[in-house]
Amino acid sequence: MNLYQKNLMIIFLILFITIIPLLIVPNAEFGGADGAAEGIIAAINPDYQPWFNNIWEPPSGEIESLLFALQAALGAGILGYYIGSKKTEAKYKGRLEEGC
Repeated sequence: MNLYQKNLMIIFLILFITIIPLLIVPNAEFGGADGAAEGIIAAINPDYQPWFNNIWEPPSGEIESLLFALQAALGAGILGYYIGSKKTEAKYKGRLEEGC
């Protein structure tokens, strides 16, 4: 199996994993963990007061999602850069020691 076939298989697998939940449960509400945790805490202890409050609340849920996606992309970029630089460093380390 060549690289093209492997990449194509990975793309199909990602699409499969993404689309199947939407087809199985078409009218489901996919909420975040923060909202679920807040509901459980309120059910366990209705008098609970949070320790901290938000410094700034985004004007809408779309802006909040955008900021979250930007944060994830920035983190993935930094991690990818680090892994790529270490891989390249290891690749050329032997060549530098040989004097080429």
